Amino acid sequence: MKIVTIVGARPQFVKAAVISREIFKRNDVSEIIVHTGQHFDHNMTDVFFEEMEIPKPGYNLNIHSLSHGAMTGRMLEKIEEVLITEKPDWLLVYGDTNSTIAGALAAKKLHIKVAHIEAGLRSFNMRMPEEVNRILTDRISDILFCPTDTAVENLKKEGVSDSVVRKSGDVMYDAALYYSEKIKGRSSIADRFDQDGFILCTLHRAENTDDLRRLNDIVIALNRINKETSVLIPLHPRTQQILKKNNIILDCEVIDPVGYFDMIALIQKSKLVMTDSGGLQKEAFFFQKYCITMRDETEWVELVSNGFNILVGANTGRINEAYNTLKNMHTDFNKALYGDGQSAKMIVDDLIGIS
Repeated sequence: MKIVTIVGARPQFVKAAVISREIFKRNDVSEIIVHTGQHFDHNMTDVFFEEMEIPKPGYNLNIHSLSHGAMTGRMLEKIEEVLITEKPDWLLVYGDTNSTIAGALAAKKLHIKVAHIEAGLRSFNMRMPEEVNRILTDRISDILFCPTDTAVENLKKEGVSDSVVRKSGDVMYDAALYYSEKIKGRSSIADRFDQDGFILCTLHRAENTDDLRRLNDIVIALNRINKETSVLIPLHPRTQQILKKNNIILDCEVIDPVGYFDMIALIQKSKLVMTDSGGLQKEAFFFQKYCITMRDETEWVELVSNGFNILVGANTGRINEAYNTLKNMHTDFNKALYGDGQSAKMIVDDLIGIS
């Protein structure tokens, strides 16, 4: 059996790594990785493939820095060429990026089976490009691997046949367990910062950075919290540029974006996490840290309903209130919300079984 895997964003590299490791164990399965180049950074890409122990891509399409339409169209064209050449049994896509929908569309039009990992997630915000991508990908995929009960239920409500839906658990949990052991002795970044503990924060989502009112309200809250507990922010260059251009002063410790291993080390050392990311919400839970999510909705509703995550939007008062609530909170994190750490094995076994 031959699998072509599409990756284009750094979180997808992490997910692909644990799947690739399982595929490598099988004599009857081969995999070709296609890197679209969507999140383009030669240095970061090389670091990720080295750190994650991911096989080098068979194809690097180098498609980036374009509008959504142009990027997706170019990817569709180039991925189609790869699929015609390779003739795989399955195309494997992850998550909700432009790479994801482009890969799924290219394969479906060539009558190649599509497997979608992280299927069934919904924010119910159709203004998010990610929401459009994930809904369309789910609709045309041949098998849907869902990380949570909520994801399964979402697909059921949309009328998707039970026969194509699998509750697999979350491959990011597999990755967290595996790589948290690998980083021991390989990342010392957390030792550079406040030994009394710090809050780890990321801020990059367009709904926050492109809306100056929201951005300013978040910064005010972060500056207030920083007076009591140090706030450490690996800040995306685009966010830094917006802050500088609009003279918005962030009185927190800012560092450049970090690789996956360093991010795990920082999460482990932090007191709690604040973010507008998707994946970091889960990673905080994996390492038993509370999370304040600076968004109006989340795909990971089980974290909110179980008290591990508080949604605050961009409201200064709500952000500070959540911080005051969580700073001394103690909750049992031993809930299997995302499987047992064997999701990758289950997915590969399933693909082999139905081929």
